[in-house]
Amino acid sequence: MDYESMKNIDIQKVDPDSLVDLLEVEIDETLSIDERIKSFIEQIKNPYCFKVGEVVVKIKYADTDVTLEQKIAQILESSF
Repeated sequence: MDYESMKNIDIQKVDPDSLVDLLEVEIDETLSIDERIKSFIEQIKNPYCFKVGEVVVKIKYADTDVTLEQKIAQILESSF
């Protein structure tokens, strides 16, 4: 699935059992930021739609020149 398809997923129709639980994602803090991003995306599968416990979450990113990878790097840098 490409990013555009991931972004346009219908939260009302998505099967929650098909989503990755963010609580199960583990980030190795010894990795570089690029490796952390790659690991996060590989684990979460869809960075726009996932679940946290039983709650389905859909993220919408602002329309800026900042890429998804840059946003994820910012999140990971501020979290660790």
